[in-house]
Amino acid sequence: MTATDILARVAKLSAAPGAVIGTADPVAAQHVVREMERIGRKAPAIAPNFAHLRQCFLRDAPAAILIDDSLLRGAPLAEPLRQFESVTPIILLAPLERQVEAAPLVAEGVLEFVVREGEFFALAAGLIERRLRTVESAPRFASAFAEWPADIGEIFRHEINNPLTGILGNSELLLAHRERLTAADTQRLETVVGLAVRLRETIRRLSAALESPGRPVKSVYPPAFV
Repeated sequence: MTATDILARVAKLSAAPGAVIGTADPVAAQHVVREMERIGRKAPAIAPNFAHLRQCFLRDAPAAILIDDSLLRGAPLAEPLRQFESVTPIILLAPLERQVEAAPLVAEGVLEFVVREGEFFALAAGLIERRLRTVESAPRFASAFAEWPADIGEIFRHEINNPLTGILGNSELLLAHRERLTAADTQRLETVVGLAVRLRETIRRLSAALESPGRPVKSVYPPAFV
């Protein structure tokens, strides 16, 4: 059985889009999943490569992302990790020698660095749990609907969608000349487009819910895939 097969089996346990683990190490995936279940959490989604991790990020907007150094394969930290920096802080599992390189990102609040030594799986699971609790304790949109002004749907459509249309248009124009861009620039622009499309769809659904108060706001995105 290959490492990919083992990761696929672990990923079948995943049901919650709240957290995702990016790792090419099936043993690490199993240990973190076990620690999450031990503290009463459903197993996170497992992403065995950056393409899969990025897809989870764009589709599910996870509250917590843990990235294992095995996924980086020795690549510099900044470029691969910054595409996920809107979920802050990213939890990075890495050997001690990565700490100096990670220090600027830790100082910016982009990373929480966990040294791959000792009881690091329990520490990583604890950081994921803390992030999930923070998100769960945040106010929900639905509870605030009654207090919003009657024209909030119109504000959403014009004050948010119009700038989003400009962001999408300009990003797509730049991507049309991707031969002039670096691979990192192209990836960042694709991330901008993906997030803007998702935000626009969220605004559409919120506006519809405000116009029909009895209508629930449902996600159009499927559960985390395995």
